[in-house]
Amino acid sequence: MIQQLWPLVLVGLGGMAGAIARYGVTILGQFVSTEFPYGTLTVNVVGSFLIGFIAELAAETSLISPDMRLLLATGFCGGFTTFSSLMYEVMSLLRDGEIFYASVYVGLSAVLGFLALVMGLQLSKLWS
Repeated sequence: MIQQLWPLVLVGLGGMAGAIARYGVTILGQFVSTEFPYGTLTVNVVGSFLIGFIAELAAETSLISPDMRLLLATGFCGGFTTFSSLMYEVMSLLRDGEIFYASVYVGLSAVLGFLALVMGLQLSKLWS
């Protein structure tokens, strides 16, 4: 039973650390400017770098175990930014030669994500 829960523990711990790190970077970004979201931009760029580095190192070497990949890539990077997961999945599609699907995925993620945000904002206005 514990062995089956271990991946959840790893992802949860990594996610918690990633979320805390994201909050810290966001706060630091506000010292730079409150006019532009430098913290979120930094988180997205750094998270994309980290997930690429971790995933490739795990795939090509034995330096990162499957457990560490869960902790760092899925957990930490997932808690830090889901943008990094989007970028990694787009790269995987491109590596597989699926240029059309990669383009559709990026486009749908941006457009549908924005529309969902607008709908959520509108629903909250109706609610209140």
